[in-house]
Formats: sequence, C-alpha cells, structure tokens
Amino acid sequence: MKIAGIGFRETAGIDSLRSALTSAGGPDGVMALATAVEKAEAVALVALAAELHLPIRAITPGALAAVETETRSERVAARFGTGSLAEAAALAAAGPAARLLGPRAVSADGMATAAIAEGDGP
Repeated sequence: MKIAGIGFRETAGIDSLRSALTSAGGPDGVMALATAVEKAEAVALVALAAELHLPIRAITPGALAAVETETRSERVAARFGTGSLAEAAALAAAGPAARLLGPRAVSADGMATAAIAEGDGP
C-alpha cells in the first residue's frame, strides 16, 4: 500500500498541497494521505483528500518522533520531533516495514512538502 505524507505551512492552500504531491510522484496508487494530528483537519488537506477520494490518517506526535527521515528541517524537528513531517507521516502510516519511494518533494511555492511510502500497513 502507498501512503502520501503531507507537510505544509498553516497558510498553504490546496494548490500547494497538490503541487507537492505531484512533485513526489503523484496520487496514482496512493491509498491515503497522512500528516500530523494537529494538521489533519486543515481546510486545504481536507479539500485535497475529498478531491482525490482518499482518507486522511492523523499521525500522533510519538509516532512521528519515532521515525528516522532521509531529509531534515530544523524547524520541523523542533515542532514535530522528526526531520521531515511528510516523510515521517508517510512511513508511520504505511507500517513498520515501510520504505520511502523517494525523499520529500517541495511544492512550487515552497509552502508544502510530500513524500510517498510503500508498506504493508499499520
């Protein structure tokens, strides 16, 4: 199963999230979107999930912090306890044996990131 992890700034819109997801490889085969619990009800994410007919998986702070990521943002590490929200959310939601299909990708406007992981599920 493929899961797309999404990280984004509070002011990011659906176009930013869509751009990041497209840059990460696109939604084909993706079974769900994943992000931090505190971002799971953001308007832009809910709109993207509805557009793609995908559920949103809200990942707890402990689960995010337990994931080693390929990339690292000090700002994200300070806030979420992991180097990349997109990578950590994707890996946590895709299951213990999950692997990233590539490092996080950034939207054209720099407001969102996405990473796709493949695994057997939680």
